[in-house]
Amino acid sequence: MLYEEWNPVYEAIIEDFGYDRAGDESARDRLVTLVSGKRPLELDSFDLTGTVAICGAAPTLARELEIARRADHVVAASNAAAVCLDNGITVDCMVTDLDKTPETARALTQRGVAVAVHAHGDNVELLKQHVPTFEIDAVLPTTQVRPVPPVVNTGGFTDGDRAAFLADRCGADRLVFAGWAFDDPTVGPEKAKKLRWAERLLRWLEERRKERFSILDGRRENIGRPW
Repeated sequence: MLYEEWNPVYEAIIEDFGYDRAGDESARDRLVTLVSGKRPLELDSFDLTGTVAICGAAPTLARELEIARRADHVVAASNAAAVCLDNGITVDCMVTDLDKTPETARALTQRGVAVAVHAHGDNVELLKQHVPTFEIDAVLPTTQVRPVPPVVNTGGFTDGDRAAFLADRCGADRLVFAGWAFDDPTVGPEKAKKLRWAERLLRWLEERRKERFSILDGRRENIGRPW
């Protein structure tokens, strides 16, 4: 995913939500500062070939863990990482903007497990609070605006769909999904809107990969383009 391919989608997202690009850029720059002079992970250090399970944090995850057990690699979004670990499933990478279970992210970095830490306009204080407590050599710093090394942009908007875009960038041969619920009735309006965008972005990703994701079966015909 080149930045030039991603940027029109990002523009559509921030227009839809009323977000501020300058806020995202400021958060990116803060993350650059927080990892400066250290050796954060680089994308080329990831090898996620084979079947990769993209674990979301929906309540359905608990009964879909066998999907993750059978996969070659697991990329877990936010607190899905804790659910996997509690059930004896190895996590290869946690994707998080630190709004939930930062203690899991910290513990994973201390064990040398990759954590993709995302910077956006609403989480600067969380970045400042938690990133200095992580083992930076296990942190992959990410952004949704133009990347400034060592911060990278592999595409995606929510933790879940960013996990899928990251796995795609890192060589996944097949993506499978556990713990996803696009129509979760327990979430508020903004989260529901984010889930609609996640659905749209995964539809775009499956088109790019010439693959069909089972979680979109019965839905894809009604999913619009992401921009």
